Amino acid sequence: MSEPRPVLGVIACNRVVEGQSAQAVMTRYLHSALIFADAAALLVPAMPELMHAKEIAPRLDGLLLTGTPSNLDPKRYGVLVDDAPGPFDPGRDEMTAHLIEAMLEIGKPVFGICRGFQELNVAFGGTLRRDMAENPELIPHHAPNDKSFNEYFDHIHPVTLEEGGVLKRAYESDELKVVSVHYQGVDKLGAGLNVEARAPDGVVEAISAEVNGAQVLAVQWHPEWKAHENPESQTFFKLLGRALRGQPLVSR
Repeated sequence: MSEPRPVLGVIACNRVVEGQSAQAVMTRYLHSALIFADAAALLVPAMPELMHAKEIAPRLDGLLLTGTPSNLDPKRYGVLVDDAPGPFDPGRDEMTAHLIEAMLEIGKPVFGICRGFQELNVAFGGTLRRDMAENPELIPHHAPNDKSFNEYFDHIHPVTLEEGGVLKRAYESDELKVVSVHYQGVDKLGAGLNVEARAPDGVVEAISAEVNGAQVLAVQWHPEWKAHENPESQTFFKLLGRALRGQPLVSR
């Protein structure tokens, strides 16, 4: 029998399915992670009122925080406004905050995509801006709202990889073209986070850190989208697979 694969925890979201409350993860995240990180997976319910992250973290080899339609509540990063755009998922906000803390406390890796990238920035004390789609001083980070769902994921822009970063060494390239589907993004960078990539307008698009020996890596873009067609997207999940096995992400 082959060796058991590492177990990746994947955060779920509170969604409504056929009129009923559900814990849900889009299959594309699982498909990409299980194949290209070569891992097994367990879904972690976003139900902090019924379970605590410290009950879960020791049983996982790593954590993936996915993208999702909901936005982080600005109160999570100290901004009190009444007109912040939703939808919101307070259960996920609470659960991911505790999961990040619990995983890093015991040296387990945490990777993030889109909302997960934003959650990690906030967990490290950073803040978010909420004008990424319509600010004339920025490139468009989201397709126009009148586009179809698939057309959202046709919205692509380049990012520049930071010299000496994990991604620059992993890709051995100066630039990537990435799928950009986000209304929010980094305003203030969290303490202790390294910038891994930036958009042409200077917006931070990827971050990394190492905490208690645990690898943290997150991207604002969507490597899970049609990853089977994109070797560059597969690389992100291969890095996740290395982290789950306690291996260096790239050679020193």
